[in-house]
Amino acid sequence: MKLLFIGDIVGAPGREIVKEYLPRLKRKYQPTFIVANGENSANGKGITQKIAKELMEAGIQAITLGNHTWDNKEIFDFIEEEERVIRPANFPPGTPGNGITYVKQPEGELAIINLQGRAFLPPLDCPFAAADQLVEQARKRTKYIFVDFHAEATSEKQALAWYLDGRISALVGTHTHVQTGDERILPQGTGYLTDVGMCGPSDGILGMERETVIKRFLTQLPVRFEVAGGPTQLNAVLITLDRTTGKTAHIQRIRIDAEHPYME
Repeated sequence: MKLLFIGDIVGAPGREIVKEYLPRLKRKYQPTFIVANGENSANGKGITQKIAKELMEAGIQAITLGNHTWDNKEIFDFIEEEERVIRPANFPPGTPGNGITYVKQPEGELAIINLQGRAFLPPLDCPFAAADQLVEQARKRTKYIFVDFHAEATSEKQALAWYLDGRISALVGTHTHVQTGDERILPQGTGYLTDVGMCGPSDGILGMERETVIKRFLTQLPVRFEVAGGPTQLNAVLITLDRTTGKTAHIQRIRIDAEHPYME
């Protein structure tokens, strides 16, 4: 059982590199499940129904979101009906959409839970309490449980992973757009990576044009961020799940630079 989780897809460049390399990744690794974070896939902020369909047609089976969930207002037109697109589960009660979905394959069923951190981000409901509830719900249905924790603070990501160790298959962080090198398997079998990274422009700043980001830091004035051009990268993680326990047996980071691809 293999899960391929693709990092935050940023704008059209991110979508294009995913569509280009996903067939090769499928041939090379033969993943059972393919999940991606798509909260930046519509010009860097939010997602549209057309883009969600485009990504699913490329082979992605479920899409997680984050703090930019509501940036494209079209989300309100389809998030209730599209079960394969989920937003952080710890948004307040009454928020449209769901924070958990399931992908069923002949080999088994994967529960996917989306949560958002509170450190340096808007103060949502407690992600730890939301995780308790949804993990208990998922464990009644499957032993394969994956959490995308969309959070800023490394400490918060580590804390939730340790809190859930042994109760879920793996927890991988998103949001910072920079792939970390700390992949590991925690003592009770939960796979962990602080941040999977992003798919999009390599020479921007978190995928955005450098000049506007630098101007924001220099002046503290509001600026309009635009998706950068130039070379692109794809960041992902491959998690092998034990068929008996549902825990992580192996975890491997993946990085592809389109200018210097390592795979055919």
